[in-house]
Amino acid sequence: MEGNDISSLRSILFETMRGIKDGTVDIDRARAINGTASVIIETAKVEVAHMKVAGGCGSGFIGAAGGQTALTDKTATGTKTVTQLPNGVQVTRHRME
Repeated sequence: MEGNDISSLRSILFETMRGIKDGTVDIDRARAINGTASVIIETAKVEVAHMKVAGGCGSGFIGAAGGQTALTDKTATGTKTVTQLPNGVQVTRHRME
């Protein structure tokens, strides 16, 4: 079973394109898949916008594909988010409340 992340979504969309090309996926089914993918992408955009404003690492939909992990802790004056990037770099962000 595939995960619920951006990599899985891309895999499904590329499988659908190949299916259209080789005739194993009909156009109505492809449209339904495309419509559902569009809604998922729009919700991911909202999540990214929220992350920019409120901080945090989101649901993992995008981070799972990018290999990032983040931990957010409450501090006496706000929050501290530590993000581990795939290249070994660690980014710490402090947000005052």
